[in-house]
Amino acid sequence: MDFNYHHVLEKFTALYNKQPMLIRSPGRINLIGEHTDYNDGFVMPAAINHATVFGIADSDNGKTVIYSLKYDEFFEVDLANVQPVTSPKWVNYLLGVLRHLLNDGHTIRPFTCVFGGDVPMGAGLSSSASMECGFAFALNELNQLNIPKEKLILIAQWSEHHYVGVKCGIMDQFASMMGADGKVILLDCRSLEYRYSPLDLKDHDIVLCDTKVKHSLVDSEYNTRRSECEQGVAILQKHYPTIVSLRDASIEQVKRHRAEMTGKVYDRCLYVVQEIHRTQEASRDLDRNDLKAFGEKMYDTHEGLSKLYQVSCPELDFLVEQARAFGSIAGSRMMGGGFGGCTINIVPKKDTQQFLAFAGKAFREKFGHDMASYVVAVKDGTGIVNQSVENITLP
Repeated sequence: MDFNYHHVLEKFTALYNKQPMLIRSPGRINLIGEHTDYNDGFVMPAAINHATVFGIADSDNGKTVIYSLKYDEFFEVDLANVQPVTSPKWVNYLLGVLRHLLNDGHTIRPFTCVFGGDVPMGAGLSSSASMECGFAFALNELNQLNIPKEKLILIAQWSEHHYVGVKCGIMDQFASMMGADGKVILLDCRSLEYRYSPLDLKDHDIVLCDTKVKHSLVDSEYNTRRSECEQGVAILQKHYPTIVSLRDASIEQVKRHRAEMTGKVYDRCLYVVQEIHRTQEASRDLDRNDLKAFGEKMYDTHEGLSKLYQVSCPELDFLVEQARAFGSIAGSRMMGGGFGGCTINIVPKKDTQQFLAFAGKAFREKFGHDMASYVVAVKDGTGIVNQSVENITLP
């Protein structure tokens, strides 16, 4: 993609004739551990080289104005009355962050803000978390609030819950904020304890195949899955009072009480408990540099997401089938909330372009439109852009 810091910097200086503070907040990938975060499980995300960039500075006229490069749209904020809006929808991701800071008693000075980025929307790379985290970080720095990153993560998640209406887990915001160059995070979503592991893929690329579809069910079905997991926990608690979430349940316990779990509750719970176990095993695979075993677990995760959790779609299933058919792909699965978006693939570097041509041709013939693709690198999380970075100069 051709987005860079210049787009934000030049627009800001053109509008306000001064230089802003620049904040970069990345999207994320998740290698394994899908739909486990809101069940107190483990996930294995990493921040990537696609990001949302914010330019921010104190207002010169007492007005607070946010400008979206993507939508070419201004929004003026009344700091005395920050409420969700019906339009434009993009601003709610930011207003929730602002509302939480004000609720906590922080003083926010009037500001001007310009933002844009190259995190593909609807691809499962958490463009929303990159917006929320970047904005929270920017306001924290501009107003010298001294809020630690761990708290900013929770503020960003609160915005998604209360101003956007998606009851997401903590992974997306955590990965965006806390990512580290060349490292993957093993995150315990209950305690928020985490450790970094070097992601040594040696002669492999991380390749994302984007279906370019986002089925309309994604948000409502996400919340439904969360509710189904909670129903399963309530059933298990009757027999095992120490179970607080699916993190505490074993595969055997879930299977033992299958008859009590009506509808799809059993399938949802079985997948989650299996995935929590699988993610911990996958972490040990990486520690042993056993990419083959790790990749097979990625395929297993996709099977569970497709058949048990039912958050895949024909386009995603097809792309995973193509990865299997290609032969040399270490692992492949759908990534993110589901019902569209990307597959994540571990591909030998020597085969990357051939695989993309192979999968792209098959996908176009099957669905009548092109997929997109991204070869991503693992980068640092949210932070201030060094103003001395090469090629960042005032116009």
